Amino acid sequence: MSEPNVSAWPQLRTALMGAFPQLYELEPGGALAMDLGPDGWLLEVKPEGTVLCQYGVAMDDVMALMSDGTPEDLGTDEVAKQAKYFIQPAVGKFRTLLLQSGFTEDTEMNDEFVAATFARPVDIANPSKVQDLMRWCMRQIEIGRAHV
Repeated sequence: MSEPNVSAWPQLRTALMGAFPQLYELEPGGALAMDLGPDGWLLEVKPEGTVLCQYGVAMDDVMALMSDGTPEDLGTDEVAKQAKYFIQPAVGKFRTLLLQSGFTEDTEMNDEFVAATFARPVDIANPSKVQDLMRWCMRQIEIGRAHV
């Protein structure tokens, strides 16, 4: 893929904020994100030309579930392993569809959360294509949640 056209970001950002009022900035001038319902799915558009559909869990939440309210000293590796296990049922419902639709899967992990991320490159100079992909992601996650 060619070098991303970052200069197109301000125009795309404006178009997306108008089309999807539920978007919020993750950092000033940076990526835009929106929650896809109450169960942990997040849709993100990055200035470098990537749409992410991701599902994650906070490490603190996993620690609380594992320790059952007792202040145990749990290792980060153990918590991360449990977090990956915890998110698999939700991710598994959408993995095949997202991968067949051109997304690539990865795991993002830090001290705060573990997330399964599905990324797909987009041309940020083409706002209608980006909006179409975002709407498609929103529909798929919504449809998938309806069949639980």
